[in-house]
Amino acid sequence: MTEQRKTRRRQAGEGGISEYATKAGPRFLIKYRDPEGRVRLRRGFLTRKAAADALKEILVDVKRGQYVEPAKITLDAWMAEWLDGLRLSPSTLSSYRKYTRLHITPYLGSMTLDKLSGPMITAAYRKLEASGRADHKAGAGLSPRTVRYTHTILKAALRSAVRNGKILRNPADLASPPSAKEARAPEMHPWTAAQLSAFLAWAIEHRPDIAPAWHVLAYTGMRRGELLGLRWHDVDLEGCRIHVRRSRSAYRDKGQGLTVVEGATKTGRGRVVDLDPETVEVLRALRVARGALALQLIRPDAYVVANEQGEPMHPDRFTRRFTESVAACSRKLGADESGGDHVPAIRLHDLRHTHATLLLGAGVPVKVVSERLGHASATITMNVYQHVMPGMQQEAATRFASIIRGA
Repeated sequence: MTEQRKTRRRQAGEGGISEYATKAGPRFLIKYRDPEGRVRLRRGFLTRKAAADALKEILVDVKRGQYVEPAKITLDAWMAEWLDGLRLSPSTLSSYRKYTRLHITPYLGSMTLDKLSGPMITAAYRKLEASGRADHKAGAGLSPRTVRYTHTILKAALRSAVRNGKILRNPADLASPPSAKEARAPEMHPWTAAQLSAFLAWAIEHRPDIAPAWHVLAYTGMRRGELLGLRWHDVDLEGCRIHVRRSRSAYRDKGQGLTVVEGATKTGRGRVVDLDPETVEVLRALRVARGALALQLIRPDAYVVANEQGEPMHPDRFTRRFTESVAACSRKLGADESGGDHVPAIRLHDLRHTHATLLLGAGVPVKVVSERLGHASATITMNVYQHVMPGMQQEAATRFASIIRGA
């Protein structure tokens, strides 16, 4: 004789769990009484266990007097309030506002904070991946990297809502954004040493006014904004080093023109980058040429990369000149014997990748390369340039074996 399991009925004040049907499948809701005795409902739980766990936490909070009543403020209103209170660089804040306007508000903005759920946010992410673009390719899907960045912003905003007592827990914690692997950075395309040498030689002849800037980028691994923010008092030609202290960046807010601002480097701290003799001579020659135009162009506070009036070059214009010059160089040099271009098209930022890749491939320690690049840690360098590491590991294994054989 089998014993029948008896389900204990919940007593008054213990709340309840109910199952209901949706187009996406069964969902669960919880029912409980708040400290004033009013009946409250929360829906959207994927499993009975998730509903039971949430109900248990709420009842504990009610008993301890720590219950937070669900906020009726919309996500759109909360995002605006949260963004206004952030202390970030202008370019980062502009990026947050843009992503909120284009990727969060249209899909979730009208929902009140208490109605948001993990499945609802996940569904919004899937829509973004399918048809979330709102630019000249409107209707096309967003990349996993863009959707994951959107998730980062939304999660931070809702974390603040929890901290400020607007909601009990963060629904973005229960959402499923694209994984870090799916959202990895676009593939980099560094040049070989021969390709870089060919381009710089061409630039000296055909773009002499800006060729020194590209040389410094390639030979130091500096970021574009760091080079454009460089002043002559940051350059120690006798000591063969550059002090990277600031960065110039461009951003655009809706309804406003492009704004260029100068601030701290990406990591918020400066660094010193040692120079090779050739780069020192390139900078000496640039300084002489600038001084011949006007002495004010080589004052200590004058920009190293600037026009004839001493105004720093616009970041986007600097990038366009590089892109156009690479194309011109490639056309001039033509195809090599194998049918490929001598100088394939790359992004300006790939000069930085070229610097790092060539150094790591030559066996320079990761920590040294990381310091030159200004990464927050050597781990970041290893993660970004792991494509270089397999060959280095093989070389290390071969060296170790030779040491043993010679013992």
